[in-house]
Amino acid sequence: MKILGICSYRGTNYYGWQKQVGFISVQEKIEEVLSKVYDSPINIQGSGRTDAGVHALKQYFHFVSDKEKDLKQLAYAINKMLPDDIKIILFKKVDDDFHARYNAIKKVYEYRILLTNKDPFSYDLAFIYPMELDINLFIDALNKFIGTHNYQDFTSKEEDEGNFIRTIYDIEVIKEKDLLRIIFTGNGFMRYQIRNMIGASINVANGKENISFINQHLDSKNREIIAYKAPASGLYLVDVIYNR
Repeated sequence: MKILGICSYRGTNYYGWQKQVGFISVQEKIEEVLSKVYDSPINIQGSGRTDAGVHALKQYFHFVSDKEKDLKQLAYAINKMLPDDIKIILFKKVDDDFHARYNAIKKVYEYRILLTNKDPFSYDLAFIYPMELDINLFIDALNKFIGTHNYQDFTSKEEDEGNFIRTIYDIEVIKEKDLLRIIFTGNGFMRYQIRNMIGASINVANGKENISFINQHLDSKNREIIAYKAPASGLYLVDVIYNR
C-alpha cells in the first residue's frame, strides 16, 4: 500500500529536508517516528529537497507499507511524537504508480522580506532587510526571470539533466506593510535558484547593479554563478501541484 503524506515544518533547526550523515534533517525525524509506529523500517521519498533553514507550508512525500492503519489516527500519533516544529497535515492512500517527486508538475515557493531594522520574532522566518529598496525596480528585475530560461548562473547545482533549463510561470509580489511576499510558480527550481534570483533583484533595486546584470547572466553561454544569495530564512515551499 502506498501512502501520501503532507507535512509542514519550520526549517530553522534542520539541515534541510533530505537525510544526510551527521546532520539532523526533517526526513530523518519523520522516518524515525513512522518506523516506530509501524515497527519496521520506513523510508520516505519527498517531492524534492529544501535546504538548511528553509521552511515548508506543504511538503509532500510518499512511503510504502503492507500494514493497514487508520490514517487519521496515524497522523495524530505521529504528530504527538514529532518535534514541535514539524507537523503532519494528512496521510492518504494513493495509487501504486504515484511518486511524490516524479509526478509533480508545478511547485510554488514564497520568499519573505521584512523591511525593518530588527525583529526578534521573525529573524529566522524572513530576510530582515533595513536598507533602501526601490520596489518597482525590484519587481522589474524579478519579471526578467519569468519564462523558460537557462538558469545555470543562478544555481550552485553542478550538473543538471535538463541543462539548467526551467520554466517560471509567474512571479507575484505582495506588500503587506513592512513585509514583502514574493511568490514563485514554476515547473521546478534548482538549488539556491530562488535565493540567487532574489539576491540579484535586491542588488538591482538598491542600485549596486544595473538591471542589465540579470540579462547578462540569464541564458548565458559561459557559466558564471552569481555571488548574490539571499538567506534561507525567508524561503518557504508553499505547495506542490500534481496531475490528479
